[in-house]
Amino acid sequence: MEWLNGLLDAVDGFLWGSWAMIGLLVGTGLFLSARLLFVQVRHLGHAIACVMGKYDHAEENGDISHFRALATALSATIGTGNIAGVATAIALGGPGAVFWMWITALVGMATKFTSCTLAVKYRKIHADGSASGGPMYFLSLGLKNKKLGLFLGGAFALFGMVASFGIGNMVQANSVVGGLGYLLPEVAHTQGFSPWAGFHVSWMALATGLVLSFLTGVVILGGIKRIASVAGVVVPFMCSFYVLGATIILVLNAPAIPEALGQIFKYAFTPCAAGGGALGIAVSQAIRFGVARGIFSNESGLGSAPIAHAAAQTNEPVREGTVAMLGPLIDTLVICTMTALVILVTGANRSGLDGSAMTARAFEKGLFGFGQYLVGFGIMFFAYSTIIAWSYYGDRCAEFLFGKKAIPAYRWLYTGFVVIGAVGGLRVVWTIADIFNALMAIPNLIGLLLLSGIVARETQCYCRRLKNGEFKKPREEGTRRSA
Repeated sequence: MEWLNGLLDAVDGFLWGSWAMIGLLVGTGLFLSARLLFVQVRHLGHAIACVMGKYDHAEENGDISHFRALATALSATIGTGNIAGVATAIALGGPGAVFWMWITALVGMATKFTSCTLAVKYRKIHADGSASGGPMYFLSLGLKNKKLGLFLGGAFALFGMVASFGIGNMVQANSVVGGLGYLLPEVAHTQGFSPWAGFHVSWMALATGLVLSFLTGVVILGGIKRIASVAGVVVPFMCSFYVLGATIILVLNAPAIPEALGQIFKYAFTPCAAGGGALGIAVSQAIRFGVARGIFSNESGLGSAPIAHAAAQTNEPVREGTVAMLGPLIDTLVICTMTALVILVTGANRSGLDGSAMTARAFEKGLFGFGQYLVGFGIMFFAYSTIIAWSYYGDRCAEFLFGKKAIPAYRWLYTGFVVIGAVGGLRVVWTIADIFNALMAIPNLIGLLLLSGIVARETQCYCRRLKNGEFKKPREEGTRRSA
């Protein structure tokens, strides 16, 4: 078994940390940004107006409003990456890694715009009015070479379904158990922020897993409308709660913010000492870990978010693509940046800790010894919202591969895997799922590059219609956001 773990770890490390994958993801984002004339800047105001409901129409195809589609996608991306991922990037790549996270988010906005525009354009509307979409559909329906498209679409669906049990399920369930540990003062203060230290892990984790599995099942068995309804409440609440805590710390440490920002820009291009020690962190490490953690945080290019955005209630693909590009902005440029600044202004990056432990130490120092509770709650809520959102991603992939009858079986199986993840799961299963999560990006990015011309034409047409005032007509009386 050890040789298998070693082999899988090597493959996982190559896929997530190789320069080839980083170049493909960032390079695609740069290409799409240029081809779409930096739509992420030009359409930012329009995106906000769409999310606020200005262009919602109840009679249009789809299941959920623009806002709830964005909330569902964000619930899958705002998670442990915003708390533990940022700290890991700083620990391994230095403060300069944050700069490269920003770059990943900026170009990732164009990637997400493209993928979500295609997801709505090529989605499948069922007889009951519900929608199914995502890379598996725009690959199989959009590419001129139908055999290639069907192969790539099937590959993405397979990778996505397997990955949903790992990165979207078991890893997050285990994070909930870890988050609970930060709510126990005797553990947080005496055991170096090691969740469940001194406790009988199996029984405590099992109880947590069973409760979490029940809460997951109650939501996901109701389908996308119930998932979106819960995400529409949980995500704004937890984001506001977390951002408020970070804002208080930054206000109290305002004089240290310029220095923290200076470190981010300085060490993005020059080496720095690791943890105050003699060993230096090279610029290449800052780039590598910044980009890798940025991608892990906002998932731009992986192809998961388009599945949620394909359910949006709109007949305008470009409009939903515009909404979707707000995801990396909120996830990485706002929440991850606030986490990074809190870590730097409190000096937690010199604590010798890593991951969520570093972030918890930063919030504890910044909020008078009580900030670890905020981190604990943040991990729990963010992880739970990720679990329910990824269930939808997985069941759309299962539907594409095996038909609509596979959806109930998938949901029940998914609910059961929550318990496995909470008690620790199988390491080999986690690693395989992580590998498949990275593999999702390859067919998705191929599709984005080959279909970018279609998105460019759709965008030009939409911009022309928007400029001519076609969408300025008042919303019909009684129109409101769908449930």
